[in-house]
Amino acid sequence: MRLNAIAILIALALPASAMASPPAKTAGAAPAYVTAAVNDPDRKDDAKNDARRKVADLATFAGIKPGQRVAELIPGSGYFTRVFSGIVGPQGRVFAIWPTEYAKEAQSDVDGSKALAAKPHYANVVVLVQPAAAVSLPEPVDVVFTSQNYHDYPDPFMGKVDLAVFDKQVFDALKPGGTFVVVDHVAEAGSGLRDTNTLHRIDPALVRKQVESVGFVFDGESDVLRNPADTHTVKVFDPSIRGKTDQFAYRFKKPAK
Repeated sequence: MRLNAIAILIALALPASAMASPPAKTAGAAPAYVTAAVNDPDRKDDAKNDARRKVADLATFAGIKPGQRVAELIPGSGYFTRVFSGIVGPQGRVFAIWPTEYAKEAQSDVDGSKALAAKPHYANVVVLVQPAAAVSLPEPVDVVFTSQNYHDYPDPFMGKVDLAVFDKQVFDALKPGGTFVVVDHVAEAGSGLRDTNTLHRIDPALVRKQVESVGFVFDGESDVLRNPADTHTVKVFDPSIRGKTDQFAYRFKKPAK
């Protein structure tokens, strides 16, 4: 009884923040609409990568739901775009955003996004090509998502975008209560932006600091892409690590008020 009394006194003395549960590291079971989007026969060619890329886990972690507006920054081959399109459905919208500077380096991928959006099956996909330093959307969105590309924005070929300005533009593009999800390759702790243009990695601590600095609240992380065997010192395209890099997935919230 004495131990219980001491525990109660300690609890009463602690601030509420100290008693709060830590942010979740996993998203739980995928909702039916996520599973249905992942199992869409139209993306059968992507299925071979699902176990490695954890698309169902990440879509669930991002909290994407039917009817929502989602912005995907630098969508690459459209791997996530196809799943997000299936989740949000005909009442939703997916904005595939290509920075003009990046598009010059990957025109075939941009053309791929446009070809995807032209298919009736993906009629809810809208492709936007705009300057990297000027993120702009035609309407407020529920989720902004970027995978393996946040580290590109401060690099020379993108015009050395100021990440604080970029993060504020993302903040402004979201609805109150909206979500910003950043997935990227882990760099050595304390390295900051040192390896973004060489190893294509970024220090997760710096990302969190920058994103929180513009008003976002850290809302959790997922460890589904973590790989403790990655030394963080090898270029992500090196055959020894390509496709199995250590990646962090952070979720941030724009305050509802």
